[in-house]
Amino acid sequence: MTSRKPARKPARKPLPKSPPRPRRAAVRSVSPARARRPGFLGRLRLRTKLRLAAGALLLGAGPWAWQSGFVLRQYETAVAGFYDTSANLGLKLANVHVIGRERTQPQEILAAVALRQGEPILDFDPHAARLRLEALPWVREATVERRLPDLIYVTLEERSAMALWQLDGQLSVVDQEGQVIPVARPEDFANLPLIVGSGAADAAEGLFVLLATEPELASRVAAAVRVGERRWNLRMENGIDVRLPEEGAVEAWQMLGRLDRENGLLSRDVVVIDLRQPDRLLVKPAPGVEVPPLPPVAGEDT
Repeated sequence: MTSRKPARKPARKPLPKSPPRPRRAAVRSVSPARARRPGFLGRLRLRTKLRLAAGALLLGAGPWAWQSGFVLRQYETAVAGFYDTSANLGLKLANVHVIGRERTQPQEILAAVALRQGEPILDFDPHAARLRLEALPWVREATVERRLPDLIYVTLEERSAMALWQLDGQLSVVDQEGQVIPVARPEDFANLPLIVGSGAADAAEGLFVLLATEPELASRVAAAVRVGERRWNLRMENGIDVRLPEEGAVEAWQMLGRLDRENGLLSRDVVVIDLRQPDRLLVKPAPGVEVPPLPPVAGEDT
């Protein structure tokens, strides 16, 4: 029996290759924290952006606004409007009340106040007015108050003419501090005592304090001569010269007042009373006159 080999199956034809599929892009997951956020300007609203743009424009125009005076003009306009409104509401000047005026002229005071009737009282500067008042020749010190709604209250302390100062043949009027009053005419104050010499005006304030310790005696002083810019010689009305010391002048002056009250010293026929020695009194009588002895002064040996 003949064996038969199985028949071979015919080989399959290879299938045609399909074209390669396109590769998809890889997708990566990104956490919200790492997601890209919009920028600062991107998150702003349109209105805010416009405001920022306007602010930038204003800043850019700032130098021009200042240099051209635009800002200052706008400010002054606003301030003027405020003051006008306050005046319309009744806050305007109606009267200036002055206390202490004797020699200062009313028109000088009004010029120093620098505010006319009906003008806004809130636009008034009391400090500046006080400085202008104290610059007036007769004003020593001033206080200025604004009393709403319509009053300015001024108090003056005027300078007092205390003496005539003679230097190099020229006369000037000086006040209680020895300061020259330039507008005061010496002929209008001929009844004042005379101070004479270099440095007399600077030392006049101390002299007036000294004389005031014996007021009755002071009323009889006709002149005071400054000696060596150190001390005073006083000429009394009856012609007696009183020589005061450089140190202890007040005590010497008070002693003279006591001796005059007790012994009538200034009524005697003397020409010089020398008080420069602290423990003794020297008297020079008039020619041909013998002065009776005086009682010892305090501290003199008896």
